[in-house]
Amino acid sequence: MVKSQASAIDRTFSALADPTRRHLLLRLKDEPGLSVSELARPLSLKLPGMMKHLDVLSDAGLITRTKTGRTVSVSLSVEPMREAMAWLQRYERFWASSLDRLVTFVEEDGAQ
Repeated sequence: MVKSQASAIDRTFSALADPTRRHLLLRLKDEPGLSVSELARPLSLKLPGMMKHLDVLSDAGLITRTKTGRTVSVSLSVEPMREAMAWLQRYERFWASSLDRLVTFVEEDGAQ
């Protein structure tokens, strides 16, 4: 099997697959510009583990890091998430129609 470079959308969904990384993104949404140590503190992660998560998020383009002196601040980058949402929205009509059929089925079955 040939190993190829992952596309941007693949890197985004891969990064979002991990609950710790999703938690980090939520924190950054609510508290933009947190330092790496501030991000790590409530998760009880050691610095090497935190850096691996941040590297994955950075490779996916979901965050940016800015160094000021010895402090590294982390911020969200929205473009990869917009691209992921646009990809998901292309399939939304299929999910919506399937869910509508399920609701109809359940309501009809419950009425009988």
